[in-house]
Amino acid sequence: MPELLLELFSEEIPARMQAKAADDLRRMVTDKLVAEGLVYEGAKAFATPRRLALTVHGIPARQPDLKDERRGPRVGGPEPAIQGFLKATGLTSISEAKIQTDPKKGDFYIALIEKPGRAAIDVIAEMIPVIIRTFPWPKSMRWGARSAKSGSLTWVRPLHAITATFGLETEEPDIVKFAVDGIEAGQTTYGHRFMAPGAISVRRFEDYEAKLKAAKVILDPQARKDIILEDAKELAFAQSLELVEDQVLLDEVSGLVEWPVVMMGSFEKEFLSIPDEVIRATIRNNQKCFVVKDPKTDKLTNKFVLTANIEAPDGGKTIVAGNERVIRPRLSDAKFFYETDLKTRLEDRLPKFEQIVFHEKLGTQAERIKRIEQLAAEIAPLVGADVEKTKRAARLAKADLLTEVVGEFPELQGLMGKYYALAQGEDASVAAASEEHWKPQGPTDRVPTDPVSVAVALADKLDTLAGFWAIDEKPTGSKDPYALRRAALGVIRLIIENTLRLPILKAAKSALLGLSVKADAETLPNDLLAFFADRLKVQLRDQGARHDLVDAVFSLGGQDDLLLVVRRVEALGKFLDSDDGKNLLAGTKRASNILAIEEKKDKRTFDGAPDAALYKLDEEKALAAAIDQVKAEASAAVAKEDFAGAMSAMAKLRPAVDAFFDKVKVNDDDPKVRENRLKLLNEIRAATRAVADFSRIEG
Repeated sequence: MPELLLELFSEEIPARMQAKAADDLRRMVTDKLVAEGLVYEGAKAFATPRRLALTVHGIPARQPDLKDERRGPRVGGPEPAIQGFLKATGLTSISEAKIQTDPKKGDFYIALIEKPGRAAIDVIAEMIPVIIRTFPWPKSMRWGARSAKSGSLTWVRPLHAITATFGLETEEPDIVKFAVDGIEAGQTTYGHRFMAPGAISVRRFEDYEAKLKAAKVILDPQARKDIILEDAKELAFAQSLELVEDQVLLDEVSGLVEWPVVMMGSFEKEFLSIPDEVIRATIRNNQKCFVVKDPKTDKLTNKFVLTANIEAPDGGKTIVAGNERVIRPRLSDAKFFYETDLKTRLEDRLPKFEQIVFHEKLGTQAERIKRIEQLAAEIAPLVGADVEKTKRAARLAKADLLTEVVGEFPELQGLMGKYYALAQGEDASVAAASEEHWKPQGPTDRVPTDPVSVAVALADKLDTLAGFWAIDEKPTGSKDPYALRRAALGVIRLIIENTLRLPILKAAKSALLGLSVKADAETLPNDLLAFFADRLKVQLRDQGARHDLVDAVFSLGGQDDLLLVVRRVEALGKFLDSDDGKNLLAGTKRASNILAIEEKKDKRTFDGAPDAALYKLDEEKALAAAIDQVKAEASAAVAKEDFAGAMSAMAKLRPAVDAFFDKVKVNDDDPKVRENRLKLLNEIRAATRAVADFSRIEG
């Protein structure tokens, strides 16, 4: 089957846009092919700094023929209706229509419309110009002389050439004939800008990729990444050093070159007095270079690895020297910033926070730091942290935001605070909290374990959540400008992974009391707890747990100990995986459904203890006895936080429930017996609520 080759050749496409652009091109073309009835076998898109390319193979040569039946007016209907039907269907006479009989409505005219499929190359020639003109670049503009014309193409950078061929792999392909903004599609592309800039005639993808490689262009981004990484590792290994790998930087650098050539440069050893992270940030951010460390000491050396886009005649000496020349003053600036920062103690920076607004409704950064300090002191005993160290850590944790290095490299916030705190003789736990109170920043980020760091991290996140809840700035839909979902997930991970017993409601109320804005100290904490429940569902679902089990536990009310919620959910999940659990769930749901129907019918509930004197059958008596036993055992187990034991107790209900539904008619003819049996069903529901609300469990 035929293959489509498409290339859009332009000036430099920003590296950050390339991966998405390639995916957008693949998606837009293949979606349109399928919509046109051209179902393909496979597609792959590529991006380099100067081109987007796409290959789609297994495309049918033609669209399928379409046959459609269109129902018209009744036989003998008004003439205007018949004429409208003829016009809509393209029939020249009503005699060309068929007649279909409807048993209820009589005879109707039916038009059989046949639409022959078109050649795929013609369909492609129509759709690609539309895709190019509507391409979703995050930022695009008109370029050059053509931009003066009305309706001229907007593109991320000037578009120079379009390659588009279509045909069987075993034959010479055809050019897909179309033009966009005066650029006619053809089969000509161009090689490397400097090493092989001449025109190249290409036919199909295999030929295209091979000729580009011969012209010093590696088309596949992953292949470029592999070359850069392996060559960089080899360069470092040759000098008994180790590359500091950086996936984000690797992704970016591979988007800056079409023919990666890896080289090594160096800088003066005096700059190694700067913290490694500052050196790395300086070299990474300014020159897009990798740093190298000594594997024996795990410290950086005065070497760096750069990636050029050319095989230079002098072996790269000039390129390396140029990078060294740029890196040297950057490191000099970083060293100056670092040494300047060390001259001012962290606490001496704090008064400046009084002039910095955190949020117009939540006061200054200084007020926020005071709130965090107070809340952290309350949390400290609950997590085993020293109160005075915790207060000191909370007071200093944000101070590095005002330093020169963090001003230059915001990604080093917290880390620099740790370095500066250690340099001024602070306790190791106090210093560590400067870095760790920001954590965890995402699902893969490390969770702090030092009690002082944990206390400050919890206080920081809870203050954020309580503050924005109090001023009604909650997340809505996909919008979360203050990263409150991340803060809640951070609190959850801090609690769960450190196995902490922290009552969230009490902590939330304490956080609200510290605010200067008025807040409902009863409603808001419960609302915030519901938000934590939603985030916990997300967290557990990501770990493979069922979200409905979280609902079943939270709906009992008063469940603000997240660690116990997780343990209860885990035990409940294991129980429901067993036969006893599955059957008890089915029986409980059956009881709930019957109760719902009868309560609606009688317009009342069936609360209250059943009357043992009204039990007529052994199965009723056995169920009542089982309920009394299970209630006592399950409640005792829950009180001891033995949730596995509670589930084992619940399992004893199963045979009694099964026997009851097998032998007992709930809606007995005697109204008193019926009411008593409905109360017994309500007891089943009440007994299971010792561990969870089974009505919330799916299945």
